[in-house]
Amino acid sequence: MTATITIDTLDGTGDFTAYCAEPAGPPRAAIVVVQEIFGINAGIRRKCDRLAEDGYLAIAPDLFWRLEPDTQLDPDIPEEFQQALAMMGQFDQNVGIQDIEATIRTARKMLGAEGKVGAVGYCLGGRLAFMTAARTDVNASACYYGVGIDGLLGEKHAIAHPVLLHVPQEDHFVDKAAQQRMHDGLDDHPKVTIFDYPGEDHGFATEFGLRRSDASATLADERTAAFFAENLG
Repeated sequence: MTATITIDTLDGTGDFTAYCAEPAGPPRAAIVVVQEIFGINAGIRRKCDRLAEDGYLAIAPDLFWRLEPDTQLDPDIPEEFQQALAMMGQFDQNVGIQDIEATIRTARKMLGAEGKVGAVGYCLGGRLAFMTAARTDVNASACYYGVGIDGLLGEKHAIAHPVLLHVPQEDHFVDKAAQQRMHDGLDDHPKVTIFDYPGEDHGFATEFGLRRSDASATLADERTAAFFAENLG
């Protein structure tokens, strides 16, 4: 079952919507799905639906609600891609983490006191999922092609729960030097696992569109499924 739910901000001054997909039976855990720069579009909704099919309560908060609520952009349309880049430039990531934390709290209320909550993010969401691992009590985080994670290594000491990174080696937003800095800074971290994907570019695990690389997307999603099964239940 899918629905749009409303989540209160942490400071209680506003609220925002989220796409919510519920499993057929009792949830094994919850996963917050963190959007790309294209909003809660069909691809992100499909990510939630697939997680629900696997038994998870999946919630994708509309993180662009302060800029343009209900943003749904297609990365294969050049004008919409440029619109997404412009919105990313206006987006306050620190405030976005607060909205993710509010979503985590909502998910825990929906699950009950013993429920675990994970996060999975893509592109901008991959970066935010890494920040979520460092700044919240989320139980596990999976990050697909997060941009600028090498600039966040100063926060790695705060990571207390498992983190999984999927890194395409030909990512035109994350060059080889940045990828090496990620490995240098995180390979010895006891909570972090990095998988590299030779020949793959940014967005390879999208559900729809020209960016998808099916074999690598399937492999990455299988690894993520195993990661969440181990760390969330």
